[in-house]
Amino acid sequence: MCSILAILDVRSDAAQLRRRALDLSRLQRHRGPDWSGIHCAHGAVLAHERLAIVDVESGAQPLLDASGALALAVNGEIYNHRELRAALRQPYPFRTASDCEVILALYRERGADFVHELNGIFAFVLHDAAAGRYLIARDHMGIVPLYTGRDDFGRLHVASEMKALVPVCGTVAEFPPGHLLDSAEGTPRRWYAPAWRDYEAVVDGRAAGDAAAAAGPSGAADTPHAMAAARIRTALADAVHGQLMSDVPYGVLLSGGLDSSIIAALAARYAALRVEDDDHSAAWWPRLHSFAIGLEGSPDLAAAELVAAHIGSVHHGFRYTVQEGLDALPDVIRHLETYDVTTIRAATPMYLMARRIRAMGVKMVLSGEGADEIFGGYLYFHRAPDTRAFHEETVRKLERLHLYDCLRANKAMAAWGVEARVPFLDRRFLDVAMGMDPALKRPAEGGLEKQILRDACADLLPEAITRRQKEQFSDGVGYGWIDALREHAAERVAELELETAMHRFPHNPPTTREAYLYRRIFAEHFPLDSCAACVPGGASVACSTPEALAWDPAFAGAADPSGRAVRGVHRAAW
Repeated sequence: MCSILAILDVRSDAAQLRRRALDLSRLQRHRGPDWSGIHCAHGAVLAHERLAIVDVESGAQPLLDASGALALAVNGEIYNHRELRAALRQPYPFRTASDCEVILALYRERGADFVHELNGIFAFVLHDAAAGRYLIARDHMGIVPLYTGRDDFGRLHVASEMKALVPVCGTVAEFPPGHLLDSAEGTPRRWYAPAWRDYEAVVDGRAAGDAAAAAGPSGAADTPHAMAAARIRTALADAVHGQLMSDVPYGVLLSGGLDSSIIAALAARYAALRVEDDDHSAAWWPRLHSFAIGLEGSPDLAAAELVAAHIGSVHHGFRYTVQEGLDALPDVIRHLETYDVTTIRAATPMYLMARRIRAMGVKMVLSGEGADEIFGGYLYFHRAPDTRAFHEETVRKLERLHLYDCLRANKAMAAWGVEARVPFLDRRFLDVAMGMDPALKRPAEGGLEKQILRDACADLLPEAITRRQKEQFSDGVGYGWIDALREHAAERVAELELETAMHRFPHNPPTTREAYLYRRIFAEHFPLDSCAACVPGGASVACSTPEALAWDPAFAGAADPSGRAVRGVHRAAW
């Protein structure tokens, strides 16, 4: 991951803001420690902190066109950049091999109507000095973070993280995922609106994408379940393969759960060849490295070792202590810019792991985020009253994922200059998996969640893994971790503080001592009320949305984001 910082709507000499932009951009340099760049033009300043992964030698940003009038700062990866280059109707004098430069070519050829063609993870600012125009856009799911704010002179500031806006902006807001702001129009508009958001579009396999599934791959069993599973497998393999583009050493996060294990196993199948030239030459770093973390005796560590041995990866199982995790909490909250309990519980070991990964020279990892939202993998999905409720909850979870797992994976890794990629959230894969009949994804009575995904990838993994129940990351690192966090908070938050929390924190007041502790630390770094409003709230059981609490009366009395809160479903079997 890189970082971007832009100052727009500048009515004075933009060069006078160069020092400000450099100082603010420096606050995000952990995201891009490899190089810094800045560009001043009439009406705008763009700054960039680079994490060099593709085109290490010539891909420094901001990127300029040949005239110098177009300037681009991007945080992200465009996985289909070669496909887009080949489809250009007009020749474009590319100056680098960067995957992001194609954005300049597309804008020159088509104006603002090109973002829907990008398959990748991105947040970008494009400034057109000749036209006095700029574009701001964020990827379809908000995998890459982006925030905006205005200073006392009305200048628009754009940054990858809130910490670069707080010093100069009176208010801060998250730029919405799947949206584009064209200064010629004035307000953000949604560019990503898939049909599968509507239950009526997918029930009984009505989604347009299911027409292709009906044919199925050659030899597929002639049942809806088998055909859908085969299509999932093909689409996911394509997503993993496409996201392996890298000119630097990469690895995979391997918790030993189903999702990360599938991604690791698929990556292992492609690691020997270089995807940048369509697998025609040997990979620069052909040994796949896998990474896990947990407390001593963690169920994740044991499961990850089994998977690593099966797929042949060079495995690194890191261990941390409860005290190391507790010591890291203030840094985790500062880097992640959240006080959400679920996120912080899971992000802390991930943050510690990222530091170890970067120390080994790895700069990019593939991760398994998104599968639980797509396939209803959280344990509370067993309580869904019907297929419509099941599907609508998966849509809600995906639409809010930018506030939770996308934020965690991105910022916990980026804190140490590591990029996290998430193949389950690939746009093309999403259309396949979310466009299928949701009845095929619901767990059977007494069965396991995500059965269709298990069946699609059963040949990749040991049976012990394909039969392993969902274990949330903050549980899987060791059940003692969450218990220790609660005890730690109980020692540091007085009962009176919690009772009067609504006075100190009127927006989304914390309801537990653990939540209060995180909120107090957050407020030290992000005192603006608008910063607090960027963090989600509401009750949850096992990572449910607040809406899903109505599924079971027992949820109201067991509201806790840990999967262990779903009584009668969770079992610690590993």
